[in-house]
Amino acid sequence: MNTESKLITVIGATGIQGGSVIAAALKSGDWRIRGVTRNVNSDASKALTSKGVEMVTADWNDESTLVKAFETSSLKHFVWSTVPDHVKISGGKHSIPHFEGKHKVDEFIRQDKDLLSKTIFLWVGYYGTDIVLPMIVPNLLKTCGKYVQLFPVSDDTPITTVGDPKVNTDIYALAIFSQPQLTIGRIVLAQSETRKTREIINMWSQISGKPADYVQVPLNHYDNLWPKWGREIGLTLQFWETARERSWTADEPVLTKEDLNISGLIGMKEIFSSLE
Repeated sequence: MNTESKLITVIGATGIQGGSVIAAALKSGDWRIRGVTRNVNSDASKALTSKGVEMVTADWNDESTLVKAFETSSLKHFVWSTVPDHVKISGGKHSIPHFEGKHKVDEFIRQDKDLLSKTIFLWVGYYGTDIVLPMIVPNLLKTCGKYVQLFPVSDDTPITTVGDPKVNTDIYALAIFSQPQLTIGRIVLAQSETRKTREIINMWSQISGKPADYVQVPLNHYDNLWPKWGREIGLTLQFWETARERSWTADEPVLTKEDLNISGLIGMKEIFSSLE
């Protein structure tokens, strides 16, 4: 690695998105990489250290640790992983806690012209790999012999997915890093495709060879089955059901894979084919 390389500091280095960004930076060889995590002694952290990543400890809830983690760092580009303004898009009809937290940061950035001029807002779509999560995976209903997916939305709800986040966030990160003249100050939507809920379960059934069906249930029932997780995911799904094609839009043009000349993404078909 070039010892004169610029420093890139990645928060959440051992997570899905952070790990993918680090993979992109390692692949390019153009940066010194600092990974920020809560536990530098974890196996995931040690694996990154073995690849030449400088791992440091910090906690989002302790400002002093963050200050230390960013020592010797300047700010040229800030890639902020966020989501659309769901309240504005839905006319105030929807409230999603984790969306609201991110939007507060968006507003802070946009009020600081200098910071805004260095920021890329990265919207990462639904993880296609989440199909294995308990509240999303189709479950076998023995009495009918089918695998049933329960969701609190209609079966024509559009789902915009990043596909495989471990692979595709890497691809988008490389595109962002290599085209700063295009991406700085802009919104980038990381997605592989948009499919409707019924289409997704039908694809899963066809690829797995398992008979499946889709059943809409009330949000409170969904949340009772999978407390807290069910509500957060359910609220997100209901926003997408209402907003539909406006779900991933803003008052400004949003950069897409076509704008960034991105190809080679791993989509839902490939994800389902890789499952056991």
